[in-house]
Amino acid sequence: MAERVTDTRVVLSGVELDNPVIAASGTFVYGEEFKDFYDINILGAFSFKGTTREPRFGNPTPRIAECESGMINAVGLQNPGVDAVIEHEIPNMRKFYHKPIVANVSGFSLDDYAYTCERLDPYADILEVNVSCPNVRHGGMSFGTQPESAAEVTRAVKAVTTKPVYIKLSPNVTDIVSIAKACEEAGADGLCLINTLLGMRIDVARRRPVIANKMGGFSGRAIFPVAVRMVWQVAQACRIPIMGCGGVATATDVIEMMMAGATAVQVGAENLRNPYACKEIIEALPAEMERLGIDRLSDTIGIVK
Repeated sequence: MAERVTDTRVVLSGVELDNPVIAASGTFVYGEEFKDFYDINILGAFSFKGTTREPRFGNPTPRIAECESGMINAVGLQNPGVDAVIEHEIPNMRKFYHKPIVANVSGFSLDDYAYTCERLDPYADILEVNVSCPNVRHGGMSFGTQPESAAEVTRAVKAVTTKPVYIKLSPNVTDIVSIAKACEEAGADGLCLINTLLGMRIDVARRRPVIANKMGGFSGRAIFPVAVRMVWQVAQACRIPIMGCGGVATATDVIEMMMAGATAVQVGAENLRNPYACKEIIEALPAEMERLGIDRLSDTIGIVK
């Protein structure tokens, strides 16, 4: 009996990926730490550390709190700034990584977003515009909680870039569909959802919050059902592609997220728990596809109505 041939390729706005697995921004930095564990060129793509116009030290420590099935972080967009990323990080990354790059961008004003995206445009295959960071004040998520402001960011970035623009949405809203539709109408090429949920832990012995920022972004396996639900809701309402994100930890999770409507799937917090997570998921995909009778993974996108 002939062995079943499985096709894991997907296409995001004209960018072909060998498989739908993308390492999520903030959990893979610039790939340097992970290249010693395995050849990261097996990834479909990866989204590098969130980049802002100016360097940022981030929030005070402690920044991390462990949870039963995830973690809370309030790193606060620590990064060296767009100039250093272009001058140092991307050239170094290209010494060992040769697949598509997703550039994650954050800002504190429309001008910030436009400037940083325009600077990164020549180096990125896809621009992932983060309007959903819960860990900084007066920026990030403030743009992603209202349809009008999310649309403003979308238009500002689309006016200065040539690469596909994907808006990363926050789950910390009452109606994610209206925000997604506003981004689509403003010209977004795609969407990424979800970012972290807002969470908190308290040190009961010390009677104070575990992290200095008090609250932070809750991620990990526990949020997967919320992410699947939101991806499905947005996929029913919008026609542009979606990068699904939130609690993905297995090859089965990838397929479930794609059935909900995602074209590609990002793996985030699981990389911090298990540095081989993306490798293991990619290697397990063909067998899981065969078990489920799937020849082409792209055929599963949005099949659940």
